[in-house]
Amino acid sequence: MDNFQIETAQNVSIQQNVAGIGERILAYLIDLLVIIVYFIIIIFLKGMLSDNRGDQWAFWMTMGLPPFLYFLMWETFWDGKTPGKATMKIKVARLDGSRPAFSNYLIRWLLHLLDVTLAFGGVAVVTILLNGRGQRLGDMAAGTTVISERQRVQFHQTILVDIPEDYVAVYPQVTVFNDQEMRKIKAIYTDAKRHADHTIILELSKKVSTLMDVTPQEKPLLFVGKVIADYNYYTQKL
Repeated sequence: MDNFQIETAQNVSIQQNVAGIGERILAYLIDLLVIIVYFIIIIFLKGMLSDNRGDQWAFWMTMGLPPFLYFLMWETFWDGKTPGKATMKIKVARLDGSRPAFSNYLIRWLLHLLDVTLAFGGVAVVTILLNGRGQRLGDMAAGTTVISERQRVQFHQTILVDIPEDYVAVYPQVTVFNDQEMRKIKAIYTDAKRHADHTIILELSKKVSTLMDVTPQEKPLLFVGKVIADYNYYTQKL
């Protein structure tokens, strides 16, 4: 499932980590298993009780409420999760990533009968695959989607860079930084380089050289790139 990006009213870009269709199907099957186990327990307990046929209707109406309200109640009181969703580390969220209101959960639950229950999930699967935002009909009506809570880190968000086998490091002082600091340096450097922002690169070069207590032997752009590569060399190659 592809992620999608939205722009908020404040012009802030939000990248949504959309749950995959496989994750959602497995989560639903786990929830279905929970419901089946519930009914097995109820039937077992019913068999142990006296068989009073006069109250059968009332008994099964009462015992049928938890499965009927299963998804609505779990998602409402457990931050968009059900046992199945929690197992797969996914949850219901609004399109901007915020927590849905009860009305959002209610709308997607009501339409669950249409695109999941009555259609055996067929309508939901097709809609999710075509929508591009991980939304079935209930999500589209409620303004929600299902996102993954797993961290998917892309290569450019890490400290890693490719260095050749015969690479020669110049600045052993790079070890004054930790992984988090170097990740931030790389992020600023990559963004400034992409936008050709020489002012930021110059300031970054000055800051990094001051913290390392070195005099750069290269121009700012090459120096920061060398620092990132040297950090990889000293922390991973040795």
